[in-house]
Amino acid sequence: MTGHQKLEQPGPTATQHGESVGRAVGDEATRVHLEPKNSGAALLEAALERENMRQAWKRVKANKGSAGGDGRTIAETEEHLKTRWPQIKASLLKGTYRPMPVLRVMIAKADGSQRQLGIPTVTDRVIQQALLQVLPWQHVLA
Repeated sequence: MTGHQKLEQPGPTATQHGESVGRAVGDEATRVHLEPKNSGAALLEAALERENMRQAWKRVKANKGSAGGDGRTIAETEEHLKTRWPQIKASLLKGTYRPMPVLRVMIAKADGSQRQLGIPTVTDRVIQQALLQVLPWQHVLA
């Protein structure tokens, strides 16, 4: 099979995807099994459940990523979300939430050239991770 990538088979040696790529995670959120008849709204509600959000936050925090376009560090975002999460969650459920623009930075490559890297806000990374954890096809990637 030359020139083609072999798809990894799910199993005990498969890598995790999301904030902690390539790192074994023993406290993975329980996958929510949704019936095919459930809507995207049910999927979003499952993603926003307290335990799933707690696990998403834990993964993003463990990654120790940089601040995004809003300039908030992980610690600053934690304080911000203590007061703003109800409004953010409501806007997600209403479909009016809009992610912040991604911060664009240039990083050096080994050959001396540079490439562009996009850094979402910590809040947006937590939401992305929460969604990844409940997507029905996520088990194919893990």
